[in-house]
Amino acid sequence: MNKRKLSFWEIWNMSFGFLGIQFGFALQGGFMSRIFQTLGASKDDIPLMWIAAPLTGLLVQPIIGYLSDRTWSPKWGRRRPYFLIGAVLSSLALFFVPHSPALWVAGGFLWILDASINVSMEPFRALVADKLPESQRSYGFVVQTLIIGIGTWVASNLPWLVSTLGVSDSAAQGVVPMSVKVAFAVGAFVFLVSILYTVFTTSEYPPEDMEEFEREKAKKNQFIPDIINNIDSMPTTMKRLGVIQFFSWFAFFTMWSMANPALTEHVFDAPAPVKESYNMDNPKELEAYNVANTAFQKASNSVGSYMGVYGLSSMAFALLLVLYTSKRRINRKYVHMVSLILGGVGFLIMKFIPSHEYLTISFILIGFAWGSILSMPYAMLSSSVDPKKMGVIMGIFNMFIVIPQIIAAIGGIVFISNLFGKEAINAMLVAGISLVLAGLSNFLITNKKAITYEIEIENE
Repeated sequence: MNKRKLSFWEIWNMSFGFLGIQFGFALQGGFMSRIFQTLGASKDDIPLMWIAAPLTGLLVQPIIGYLSDRTWSPKWGRRRPYFLIGAVLSSLALFFVPHSPALWVAGGFLWILDASINVSMEPFRALVADKLPESQRSYGFVVQTLIIGIGTWVASNLPWLVSTLGVSDSAAQGVVPMSVKVAFAVGAFVFLVSILYTVFTTSEYPPEDMEEFEREKAKKNQFIPDIINNIDSMPTTMKRLGVIQFFSWFAFFTMWSMANPALTEHVFDAPAPVKESYNMDNPKELEAYNVANTAFQKASNSVGSYMGVYGLSSMAFALLLVLYTSKRRINRKYVHMVSLILGGVGFLIMKFIPSHEYLTISFILIGFAWGSILSMPYAMLSSSVDPKKMGVIMGIFNMFIVIPQIIAAIGGIVFISNLFGKEAINAMLVAGISLVLAGLSNFLITNKKAITYEIEIENE
């Protein structure tokens, strides 16, 4: 099928739902560990509490990719029904997460939230490949990254902004502050509205051969065999990208799960108070606990705001790439390599320069890596696979995202960081080393079409 080139605003409209998705991910990534700590989790328990996120991605994304490949409605298209279902469920989960009365309830809501976000997110990756000619793939994924950067920055600053407007950061023992509850409610609203905007402003191409599509759709019980066959026939470039993805997502999962305990303790000197260390029946000790808890909650607001910087810098990074890739080709391999190494340096700064003034520099560098992770691997992959299987391939590719996170969650972070010492900040050291390894792994990519497709278009 010859696909026409789309304008910037057409690509913007089809990608706008990612604003809401990123509100969900940014609030989850920036503040779930804070909620867990508030409800009594120790810092060593936190990575395991996060295992819901990668496990749901491992299960949900290939299934949604497979189903969306086999879905077609003249009114709703192929991918948009899944955007809408995921948005409704995600918005409900976002609203209720900070109201969790106990740790196990918060863990359960994380399962629901992450599963629902994945229902919306996976088809967005496939939609770019569905709608755009190959010469615009880098451009399309970079526009998505631009929107993701906006969402990350705004959502990460929501608790701080709400607190600045006068909503309290203080709360009773084991209760999430109202500032966090309001921020999550705002995020739920933005998630739903932004997805609805994309659903109603974007059309989709019908299957190229409708008769063949209906025959494939009519086949029964093909999901597991199809998944196995697609894994077995995985292109070499996809496998090599998987190595890069492994180290990249191990690093970012480490940040999402451990940045709050690491930075509140190491940089702000305001760790979460351990309630067992206080005699709550003693008024003075109860007051001391409340003072320490309020300091921790305010430090957590600051950590969240600093984490928003990586969304802002990824947005700037994406904007530069949008301007460049709209007219010229890029070497995806070297852009990705340099960006990941710079992100690794950002994590190392946290360990060796324990000052909040340098956190801005750290997260700016991490934002370069994040902006590249959200665009370059998908652009390289989409130029290397069968377009008829784009949904299921993107779902399978997600395995290279969730497997490192599962390994990190079940003990990888705790084991490796404890090799450097017991301090929580050592998790950021591990993240930095992992991103540098991810950057160097780009030397594995040799497929010229994946590295820079546009030059081949120009030479045809």
